[in-house]
Amino acid sequence: MPETPDARGRCLCGGITYVVHGGLRDVVDCHCERCRRFTGHHMAATSAAVADLEVVDADDLLRWFFPVPEAGYGFCSRCGSSLFWRSTGDPARWSIGAGTLEPPTGLRTVEAWWTSQASDYLTRPDLPERATE
Repeated sequence: MPETPDARGRCLCGGITYVVHGGLRDVVDCHCERCRRFTGHHMAATSAAVADLEVVDADDLLRWFFPVPEAGYGFCSRCGSSLFWRSTGDPARWSIGAGTLEPPTGLRTVEAWWTSQASDYLTRPDLPERATE
């Protein structure tokens, strides 16, 4: 991996840090019920190749919750920060909670997914939408 990462991030308590040594996808907002409940709002996530992601977890704090067999949510067991999402359908990439990245990120929000499951309080900017069930 290159010495200088393209991005850095961490959980709230700092027990889990990560660096990305490669490109990040622009941010997608996922409004599905699982992501809403995991984050408390909607998941605003970028993604990176797992091969480019280096997670530092010296205290063994990273935990995974799989509400369905094909999708897992990674979080810090000390502070509860929502950090990652991964799918068995694409094991080579992990989604990364955009709010856990150190700014400036250089990213922008480009799309909203599962808008049919968005909560009734939410108003969204003009973004392409995927309202699939």
